[in-house]
Amino acid sequence: MHVTLVHVVVKPEAVDAFIAATRANHEASVREPGNRRFDVLQSPDDPARFVLYEAYASAAEAAAHKQTPHYAVWRDTVAPMMAAPREGVPMRGLFPSTP
Repeated sequence: MHVTLVHVVVKPEAVDAFIAATRANHEASVREPGNRRFDVLQSPDDPARFVLYEAYASAAEAAAHKQTPHYAVWRDTVAPMMAAPREGVPMRGLFPSTP
């Protein structure tokens, strides 16, 4: 399983708009054929900090996610909301294993 932890810090005044844009991306992403999880996490200590947990069955399916229209809309919508560049950290998912 191919997992990416995307660390995001948004401008404090953009938190609600970021959540709304990310909800739309989440709802479309979980319907992608290779998607296994797409969790959106918000720090309880700093509401402007988020982690997106994106799990796909393969690296190819994770790459395909970045070619979808909903990802492009999300990327362009949230770009001006960023307080710092987002950072994607690739991980290899071990458990649960994919068949």
